[in-house]
Amino acid sequence: MATALLLVYSISYAQPEVAIEQWKGKTILLIGAHPDDDSYSMGTLGMLNANGNEVYIAILTTGNVGTQDPDLGMMDLALIRKQEEQDALATMGIPTDHYINLGYDDGMLEYEDTKEVVMKLVRLIRKIRPDVLFTFDPGKGGQRWHKADHRASAYLSADAARAAMWPLMFQGQITVEGLEAHTIPEYILYDSAEEDKDTWVDITGWDERKIDAMSKYVSQFSSGWSDYKGPELSEEEETEVKAQLRKWIEYRNGIPVEGFRYYKGLPDDIGR
Repeated sequence: MATALLLVYSISYAQPEVAIEQWKGKTILLIGAHPDDDSYSMGTLGMLNANGNEVYIAILTTGNVGTQDPDLGMMDLALIRKQEEQDALATMGIPTDHYINLGYDDGMLEYEDTKEVVMKLVRLIRKIRPDVLFTFDPGKGGQRWHKADHRASAYLSADAARAAMWPLMFQGQITVEGLEAHTIPEYILYDSAEEDKDTWVDITGWDERKIDAMSKYVSQFSSGWSDYKGPELSEEEETEVKAQLRKWIEYRNGIPVEGFRYYKGLPDDIGR
């Protein structure tokens, strides 16, 4: 019994061979559904960027319906959220030219042409050639429930990772565009079910910067959600927003962390 419990414990708390905090020289790609989906892993991404890794952020939608403010139109909101995203990434030191947005409508991702979306993601993977993909966790041993765009993003990302490794998939990218098939060896899956998380990254020194970065999402994490007055918060509201965001930081043994499910191997088995 003790041996079995030890085995379960070691599996449940598995870590990559080299701790993520020590990664250097890797190319990292995060795929998310909305501007602000990097919030799940922003401390880790900032740290990785500072440690000499190349970090890219690819967002599938413009976030153009994510508001309760009746006076904001879709175009206005798309522009607001683009600027918020870029300001947040700048706070973490991630270059603006490492931000890609595929421009799909918020809330409608699973109704888009799946082949087209996967093709665009495959092209991106083959261009960037990431060593690690950060993406919504599609689930381990069963479907992970996510709200609509997050659910679609999880599966589209996994499907694209699989397609990118096969040279006869979207072959024109290889024969015409000069790209090469690419296999992503490692995955950091975020927004996992708590029981599936097996890797926690120590973000000490990055937790306050994460809060500063997340506070840039005025249209999402402040009174701007229902009554947007512009990108600047009053000193009082900024203090309130940051206090609320600080409650979202997870701690383990007093250490600020971000939790993930780590997977290494072919994308075929990402859900096993």
